[in-house]
Amino acid sequence: MISFSTAVSVSDSTGERPSTRYIYGDTNMKRIAYLIISLAFVSAARAQSVKLDIPYAEPANELQKLDVYAPVNAKHLPVLFWIHGGGWQGGDKKEARVKPKAFVDKGYVFVSINYRLLPKVDMGTIVRDVAKSMSWVHKHIAEYGGDPDRILVMGHSAGAQLAALICTDDRYLKAEGLNLSIIKGCIPVDGDTYDIPLEIETTSARRKALGQPEPKFGHYEKFGGDPAKHRDFSAVNHVSRGKGLPPFLLLYVADHPDTSAQAKRLASVLAEAGVPAKLFGAKNSEHSKLNDDLGLADDPATKAMFEFTDEMMKK
Repeated sequence: MISFSTAVSVSDSTGERPSTRYIYGDTNMKRIAYLIISLAFVSAARAQSVKLDIPYAEPANELQKLDVYAPVNAKHLPVLFWIHGGGWQGGDKKEARVKPKAFVDKGYVFVSINYRLLPKVDMGTIVRDVAKSMSWVHKHIAEYGGDPDRILVMGHSAGAQLAALICTDDRYLKAEGLNLSIIKGCIPVDGDTYDIPLEIETTSARRKALGQPEPKFGHYEKFGGDPAKHRDFSAVNHVSRGKGLPPFLLLYVADHPDTSAQAKRLASVLAEAGVPAKLFGAKNSEHSKLNDDLGLADDPATKAMFEFTDEMMKK
């Protein structure tokens, strides 16, 4: 009999000693092909330490928590800071799909955060939660093998807007005693609100042309119902030379009119300010699929993502 095992260390925020779970497999001659494939997969994977539901604020709201995924015995590794989507009203840190494993296998510490949600809090509170969670990461990630000064920020949909904003509007990090120098790259994924007034105008005109009603709680209301707030929560309005903004990779669905236009709009503003910005439009994809596929070995957007992260880590 041939056997194999791979380990995943899992613990919660109670501080109890992590348990190690082993997954065993065996085969006979009829299953030798499956075994060979499985062994190849296991040998390529890193053992992984997972710490869940760590509070990043005191006293912590139930949503002010984060998860940390790290290679076992990690030291001084770059950090991927993940912000989930969900329309600023839903979503969860545990929905990171295959990204934690993909980044851990590449030698990163992966952090997935939760934040408080609309309509219980306003948009400013959400952005401050993101900044507060990043402050926790900067202070504590070395305890999990991460490098606090090599952070890549990434988010999908609503999380893409939050990622782009936290990487351009430095007021939120400054309020936590940080600055943009700790962020080595930003990867917003299929966001439609880097320029909020433009998106509100575009979608309103489309609904009017199609005879559709305005939503009761759309972007206009979510971002405060005030054009000044709409501008202030737009990443494009915080891009300027000399701020030390990190390089950007903007991933988007190639044939989605809104997210492709918004990605190109932000990339253009970044380029005008001398900030490196790359665009990748995913073909034969859609909003959820683009996010779900990130981390899969045969996914073109994943290839673009890791080419970008590898480049940023060489600097």
